[in-house]
Amino acid sequence: MTPEQVEREYNNRLAVPEHPKYFARWERDSEFVRRTLTVQPDLAYGPHERQRIDLFPAKDARGLLVFIHGGYWRALDKRMHAWIAPPFVAAGISVANIGYRLCPEVRIGEIVDDVVEATNWLFEQGHAPGRVVIAGHSAGGHLTAAIFASKKLRFDPTRVVGGVPISGVFDLTPLPFYSANSDLRLDDAEARSLGMMDVARTITAPVIVGAGGAETSEFVRQSRDFASAWSPQARECHIIAGLNHFSILDALVERGQPLHRATLKLFD
Repeated sequence: MTPEQVEREYNNRLAVPEHPKYFARWERDSEFVRRTLTVQPDLAYGPHERQRIDLFPAKDARGLLVFIHGGYWRALDKRMHAWIAPPFVAAGISVANIGYRLCPEVRIGEIVDDVVEATNWLFEQGHAPGRVVIAGHSAGGHLTAAIFASKKLRFDPTRVVGGVPISGVFDLTPLPFYSANSDLRLDDAEARSLGMMDVARTITAPVIVGAGGAETSEFVRQSRDFASAWSPQARECHIIAGLNHFSILDALVERGQPLHRATLKLFD
């Protein structure tokens, strides 16, 4: 691919000009959720101010959804994703929104270490009752897969019963040619080393892959290729017509949506 093609295919804000409306809604809805839902905010799993977790406990919880936000490893935060929690809490599932350090302050490999450490911390502190599912959007989709492949887990990997990577970048080799690489600082070797298409897995639980049918062709391809590479562990791949890189998150939380139903089923 030429740099121009990479920019067109991987720049989601360019592909969805109305993306500020999604961010504004996420902020507004998350502020409401933090006012109305029980939350244990900013639980520290490390010394950095971004190494924090917002925990939304469910009454008599039967499981935990660990959610990792997106933002191309360089933007956004856990606070604006509190709106993910209510439908899962209502179903008896606690939700842990993981925060992590961002590029260019750190490199992507260090962000992988952050989300692995955060997951270790949740288990060690007793915040992971019952069945645990790890989900993430965009960069968080890649980070979800990275936890499944990590050799640094300090908990029984069979405690994780599923993963839901949504609209992730699992092959990072195009990204050195993307304008955001000024922050990511990827070279070809590092991009290859961080790829998730062909990795051994520590966690072997089933994976549900999701993406929007209205995303760029590369994001749809990445999800399809990832599901194929991780088959049979990747049991389902939902490419949902009409949804873009940002509206796809609605499919995770809206009752009746196939991606939401498939995620809930992992807890059964």
